[in-house]
Amino acid sequence: MVILHAFLALLAGFGSMAMLVAVATAALTRFVPEWTGAHGHPKGGYIFVNLGYSLAAAIVGGYVTAWLSRGNPLHHALALAIIVLLLSALSAIQERGKQPVWYQLTLIALTPAGVFLGGLLRLKILGL
Repeated sequence: MVILHAFLALLAGFGSMAMLVAVATAALTRFVPEWTGAHGHPKGGYIFVNLGYSLAAAIVGGYVTAWLSRGNPLHHALALAIIVLLLSALSAIQERGKQPVWYQLTLIALTPAGVFLGGLLRLKILGL
């Protein structure tokens, strides 16, 4: 039962991240379509806004995971950070050549750090 609860906490954290990024990306694409270049190659403004809302979504995901965990909240947030790190790296490999390398590397570093910050925020609120 503990493993199932940990899995669900991780799933909820990741799901909240994915939902926030999907909504923000859809809104940005709808309201500022000129930021998306030909064949989906992002332009400067989109890249920086995307980094901002990706970090915010990662913080929320880490917070949600830590909030729902029964054990050590930071352990669960770190587990999600590792998952996000691996998925970000795989995404960067898949998107190779479509986006600037510095942007991909920034996302690889930024999102796991955001998840960790979200877990730390939860600990701070708990007074730990």
